[in-house]
Amino acid sequence: MTTKGIAIARDGERWTAHDLDIADMEDLDALVDAMHDLSSGTVIAFVEEDDEYLAIVRIGAQDPDPKVFLSDRRVLLSSDHAERLFADALPSMVALEDDAEDDAPVGQASPVGDLDLLADLGTNTEALLELIAEEGMLPADVISAVSERAGAGEIFDEVRG
Repeated sequence: MTTKGIAIARDGERWTAHDLDIADMEDLDALVDAMHDLSSGTVIAFVEEDDEYLAIVRIGAQDPDPKVFLSDRRVLLSSDHAERLFADALPSMVALEDDAEDDAPVGQASPVGDLDLLADLGTNTEALLELIAEEGMLPADVISAVSERAGAGEIFDEVRG
């Protein structure tokens, strides 16, 4: 499996983009530490694995505890990497393991976490859910759209290549 990480960081009004080496990160604390190294302001990390899911983690100067969003909670059961990084920050998966009837129809994502973590950056809950649910949208497409709405689209595209 290929896991990719990228972060956009803001100090004042200026955004910068950074690749994140998340393959060997043991947990969310390690990811947050790497994010703190990028900026003392707002930092948003995007993690994707084989186009299967998108995780968004946000920290800020006023709120250093991470806010976490995961595009599909079911990957916590199928991806060791997603489980290791995000399970402790999200609702328990015990109910999902025991529940034969998932709320989402087969093949439809079941987002979990802080759905409003990007509202002040141009992507409110409804917009984020629409992007995730849009047919044909890959995690990289969602990341690009979210970055563009935050005003970091050009910076993000330079790092992504």
